[in-house]
Amino acid sequence: MRNFKRGFMIVSIVLLMMLSACGNKKSSEPSATSSNEVQEITIKLAHEVSENTSQHVGSLAVKDYIEKESRGKIKVQIYPNGQLFGDKDVYQQLVANNVQITQIDMAKLVGEDTRFNIPSMPFLFNGDDEAVKFWDSEKGLEILKSLDKDGIYGIAMWPNGQKHLTNDKRPIKTPEDLKGLKFRTQGGQVLEQVFSTLGAGSTSIPFTELYTALQQGTVDGQTNTFVNIESKKFDEIQKYLTVSGETRVDLGLFVNKKFMDSLNEPTRKIVEEGLKAGTDSARQAAKTMNVESRQKLEERGNIEIYELTTQEIDAFREAWAPIYDEFSSIIGEEYIEAAKQANE
Repeated sequence: MRNFKRGFMIVSIVLLMMLSACGNKKSSEPSATSSNEVQEITIKLAHEVSENTSQHVGSLAVKDYIEKESRGKIKVQIYPNGQLFGDKDVYQQLVANNVQITQIDMAKLVGEDTRFNIPSMPFLFNGDDEAVKFWDSEKGLEILKSLDKDGIYGIAMWPNGQKHLTNDKRPIKTPEDLKGLKFRTQGGQVLEQVFSTLGAGSTSIPFTELYTALQQGTVDGQTNTFVNIESKKFDEIQKYLTVSGETRVDLGLFVNKKFMDSLNEPTRKIVEEGLKAGTDSARQAAKTMNVESRQKLEERGNIEIYELTTQEIDAFREAWAPIYDEFSSIIGEEYIEAAKQANE
């Protein structure tokens, strides 16, 4: 009888240990299943912007496709507005597989690879189509894949669009008008030089903290896409907007490598196709939403909008020419040239 009780206790302890191990398993880790069956997973997708942006539209398309095609076996949880992790932390959280999918402003990745300065080079691309063409090319994909060293797969570029200058001090029509003003940037060597070359100051501030920084006068202005300006209501606290299109916000779509490599063939195929569906939706939405956001800003009438003439843009081009002299070799002449060819 004593041996029976001892055996029963041992079996109970083993069962409790097994249950505890199952409970500690990460939701992103696929459940054990046949190699021919779709695995049951919960995927976390985090980004830093509002729900009324092309970035969120693309994220929803990823979720809709994956959940529909997997018949609910794969769940995609979306965390917008930096709810899960702020833009300072999301990269490291992706490396740690605490987030499986995210989109990151490339200007925030220049510390990982200087080639991510490409969207910050003044007037390098004519528009979204040309930028997409470059990032889909061999040279563009080479840059996106450079984060493999950190266990991250670079999938595609999601355009947010051309950036435009806002501030609360004065209209900006010439390079001289920037002198003495202080602007927020996403970070990066080129963006700092964009302002310092014209006698303006700059500081890196997380996007989720930018409204407060503008409101409190920490910075005089910022540069962003129409969508980001309108969706975050920067026109409530900024007096002047110059339609300049000098640099861009382009996002890299990234996935944790450990997570992707853990998927069997049918599961991975659904996730990859979902990422493609999200990319298509985000790219299309970026075009229409920037147009709509400019219209909303005009209708609200809170901010004075001035569009630079061709001659005025040429003056800015000339003023920023030294940036190409300094950074072309740092980024790589072949990448700058490939970007220029995308405009042809």
